Amino acid sequence: MNKTLRKLVFASLVAGGTLFAATTAPKVEAAPAGNCTFYSDASHTTVVGRRGKDCCNNTVSTGVTSPYYVCSGCFVCVPPPPR
Repeated sequence: MNKTLRKLVFASLVAGGTLFAATTAPKVEAAPAGNCTFYSDASHTTVVGRRGKDCCNNTVSTGVTSPYYVCSGCFVCVPPPPR
């Protein structure tokens, strides 16, 4: 086998492995770092807003943002009111 053919085979194997890894990676619905609760001051006693997703993957956007916040896992899932 000549050098050019070996390089072509190697490049094909790398490309195939990359494609396989990219298409089989698990998908994350809501990133924990993106779910933040905002507080009125540094004591973190009064909640003034929330931004992110709940555990049912519904968007949560209430209140206001502030420089005092904590980001963690998804918010508790509350089903929408009946129509």
